[in-house]
Amino acid sequence: MKLLISMFPTVLLVATPIIIAALGGLFSERSGIVNIALEGIMMVGGFAGATVCVLLESQPGIGAYAGWMGILAGLIAGVVYSLLLAVSTISFKADHTIAGTALNMLASGITVYLCQIIFGQQRTKSFIVGISKVKRIPILSNIPIIGKMIFSNVYPTIFIAVILVLFTYFLVFKTRFGLRLRACGENPQAAESVGINVYKVRYISVLISGALAGSAGAIMVLTSGIQYTISSIHGVGFIAIAALIFGKWNPFGVLGAGIFFGFSSALGVYASMIPILKLLPSEFFAAIPYVLTVVALIIFSGKSVGPKAAGEIFDSSKR
Repeated sequence: MKLLISMFPTVLLVATPIIIAALGGLFSERSGIVNIALEGIMMVGGFAGATVCVLLESQPGIGAYAGWMGILAGLIAGVVYSLLLAVSTISFKADHTIAGTALNMLASGITVYLCQIIFGQQRTKSFIVGISKVKRIPILSNIPIIGKMIFSNVYPTIFIAVILVLFTYFLVFKTRFGLRLRACGENPQAAESVGINVYKVRYISVLISGALAGSAGAIMVLTSGIQYTISSIHGVGFIAIAALIFGKWNPFGVLGAGIFFGFSSALGVYASMIPILKLLPSEFFAAIPYVLTVVALIIFSGKSVGPKAAGEIFDSSKR
């Protein structure tokens, strides 16, 4: 139990960007646009977040908020970058998978190129603080077991992730916009026949997706790293897609899947403390999150039924 308690803050650290990025994918796919580009958007957001943090943290008066301003920069960068996906798939009717893959490839090149221009090297300079941990939350940290697991020595970004899960559930399933969003992802022709602007709804959804994925990339870099490099995101965008499928396109399912994948990643860090596992090579545990991603996709991709029109090119003349 002591090991689990000490391990859980790391689980939440790893799970936070997965959850937020997967929520971004949920908005996009619920509207009918498959967002394979989550990885690339996270890279752009991570680069923007680290860059802003490095440039602002030494400025008097605002340096203490540089990490949070970095997350905001990641959000904005994610929106701008996701606009490329929206234009290509919605306006130009490009294949969603090909467009997303192209954006992933572009992100790896453009972030390194911008690092070279701004910092003279293929990575950002190191930032000093980023986002600081919350040592303990008064009253809540005194709750037996749970207090030490969730409310002590954690990053505040996990609470942002939980709030976003609740907000996403309310917006998608309890509002008029959410109803139109889901209609566009299930049957866009029927949605258009009752006066819903499918193009507008899908554009908004993809931009929201970009905002969440971009902020997730910034959060990941600013909480678990000291600078942005081309390997900072290392496949988390694809794990977020797996979490979305594993969670059956439901915000609460995404929350559980994100924690599951976070646990699989944290296991490698604490494996040396577990007698049965400490004899195994470290590379084995580094591969666990990605192996579980493949396993989850194999097991649940057939059973999980996503939006019917996801990935289909919308043709308003089709009935």
